[in-house]
Amino acid sequence: MKSFALFYGVVFLLVGIAGSIPGMTSPHDHPDVVVGTGLGLLFGLFPVNVIHNIIHAAFGAWGILASRDRGWSRTYAKSVAIIYALLTVFGLIAAGRIYTTFGLAPLYGHDVWLHAALAAGAAYFAFAHRDDRVATHA
Repeated sequence: MKSFALFYGVVFLLVGIAGSIPGMTSPHDHPDVVVGTGLGLLFGLFPVNVIHNIIHAAFGAWGILASRDRGWSRTYAKSVAIIYALLTVFGLIAAGRIYTTFGLAPLYGHDVWLHAALAAGAAYFAFAHRDDRVATHA
């Protein structure tokens, strides 16, 4: 469980940083995204902006900190599963600017399947995975 939180944390942090590095994103414009600072396609696929990058970095820092404790790691996994499942749904709804989190951060395109995959991975560790290293006492 702790390894899961550390892995997701490092990946989220690196993605948050990558989205902020000029040249890692290609130009992109979307009329429903109000916060245009840093708006682009990370790796030419995933729409990001400065808020999206900050959120990724925050999830990364949270995961790295949560990896220090099994309970915190499980809470992190549950939170990522639920939040990213909701973000997947938001990305599928093209009405009322929900798919851009009300104009603040883009959640459409390739982000939808990526968020679904992240939610599924986190859900496995949060709800289905059993940590064999936990000793059972009879």
